[in-house]
Amino acid sequence: MSAALLMGSISAAQLMLVVALGLYFFRMARGPRAQDRVVALDSFYITGMLLLITLGMRTGSTLYFEATAIIALLGFATSVALGKFLMRGEVIE
Repeated sequence: MSAALLMGSISAAQLMLVVALGLYFFRMARGPRAQDRVVALDSFYITGMLLLITLGMRTGSTLYFEATAIIALLGFATSVALGKFLMRGEVIE
């Protein structure tokens, strides 16, 4: 596989991920219910992680992969906290 084809594929993937981020942001802003906003937030952070991974692939830096791991941990904790809040009305029992 040539380097030009690989860079073109990564650029196309990054463009599609940026479009997806915009659509998820729109859903977070205009979601009719809180559940829709939480699902959009989960999708937003996962897509952001993928964007950082593609950026790390393009630059060859491992710093982006470490940032992706931190975002994954914080995103999971946020999803659990928001899910508990929507189900019970409180986060801490």
